[in-house]
Amino acid sequence: MSLAFYRQVGVHEDMLVPLAEHHTADGASYYVLFDRTATYGHPGIPQYVAVHLQRDREKRSFDFGHSSLPLPAMAQSWLIQRGCPSDAIGLNPELGPPPADETTRTLEQRLVGDGDHYAMGYSYTRDDPGDWVTVVALRSLDERAPSPYRVVVEEVDTDAWTHTLREGGFGTVQEALQWCTDRLSGTAGPLPPVRPSLSAARPALPSKAPAPGPPGRSR
Repeated sequence: MSLAFYRQVGVHEDMLVPLAEHHTADGASYYVLFDRTATYGHPGIPQYVAVHLQRDREKRSFDFGHSSLPLPAMAQSWLIQRGCPSDAIGLNPELGPPPADETTRTLEQRLVGDGDHYAMGYSYTRDDPGDWVTVVALRSLDERAPSPYRVVVEEVDTDAWTHTLREGGFGTVQEALQWCTDRLSGTAGPLPPVRPSLSAARPALPSKAPAPGPPGRSR
């Protein structure tokens, strides 16, 4: 296991920047790491790594899992799904560009909490200072979702050193992937809005009035 960990994670140890980490009394550790080697690897690969370690002190051994993901919020979500408390894996605000607006903060919080509602199908990260962008195509695991495919776009303003996150909804995977291709080539139009679910779009019905009491009796 130690050799597998070294080959998959430890070999890049000096190039991994911890953005968040949490450790528990039972020997578990959770990390959100920024992989500085990704910029030199295959074009478009994710730049964040989520790592979960579980130590067995009696056996003096450990188990681990890891995943490369395109957005920090997705790395946080991956760790939360593996037992990390949601309030214990916040990102270090001094590392990385902060959110530029409330829309970004809200969407990031939702990705952190609802990450298990979607499956990632495609991502591409371009860290060109002139157009620093990450596009992610997601598929809803709810087959009844009116916008079954989502595209999440993160853009970094290198002058202001802030980032924005936006989301669009698509009816087919082809439409979602085509928008990603168009964004990377600079020809994409605005993201289409995410269609609300039927339960969200339908107004709540008024509560049923209480049945009248027996005649001739007062309360």
